[in-house]
Amino acid sequence: MTPISIIIITLNEEKRIGRLLDDLSKQSHQQFEVIVVDSNSDDNTCEVARGFEQALPSLTVHKMEQRGTSLGRNTGAEIAKHERLLFLDADVRLPPTFIANALHQLESKKLEVAGAYMNADNLSVGYRLGYIAFNAGLFATSFFFPTAVGACMFSTKRAHNEIGGFDTDITLCEDCDYAKRAAQTWRYRMIPVSFWFDPRRLEQDGFFKMGWTYFKANVRRFFFGEMRKNEMEYKFDHYKDAN
Repeated sequence: MTPISIIIITLNEEKRIGRLLDDLSKQSHQQFEVIVVDSNSDDNTCEVARGFEQALPSLTVHKMEQRGTSLGRNTGAEIAKHERLLFLDADVRLPPTFIANALHQLESKKLEVAGAYMNADNLSVGYRLGYIAFNAGLFATSFFFPTAVGACMFSTKRAHNEIGGFDTDITLCEDCDYAKRAAQTWRYRMIPVSFWFDPRRLEQDGFFKMGWTYFKANVRRFFFGEMRKNEMEYKFDHYKDAN
């Protein structure tokens, strides 16, 4: 099966990066490299990541001087050795067969760029309903105005380079912009695999507030285009650890 480069962006994720790297070490498909791109963390994120060098022999930890979600993903794509790319945030979790199942779907559907669904297992009924609604939106928009969750997103070096990577001038919905631009050349779809998405974002921002923020952002994008002048301010790392 196809080898893959896994790019993980981090910023002060010492409590979570180890969980994701442990998940990767247990994947049924092991033909991959892991590139941790750190946005100059103030904590021990890089040290924790390097502690997995034995469990993940093809692990690289790259610390940037500047901070930025899109900058980190683009930096990782430049370092990547393999054609197939998987962009991850540090606070997601993956089941053991995630990569194998995803690659099967990507190859059988001949997809260059694709998204994955959010798994709400072990969350409250309210969150589950919210995730169902959000996933339904991801599926529906994939056919005419792609939206995506950059926390878990597939691409290829060819597609990434031809669209110019993630737009570093966009601070909100840069992942949706990436999917939209990619879909202008290649067919973009959601594939039937899911990842566990840390609910701290929903808990700290508030479920309805966060949902309303993204709804407004995508409606605005649909009618007026991408936001490059901080029309809706949103910070890369404002989430605090609950434990």
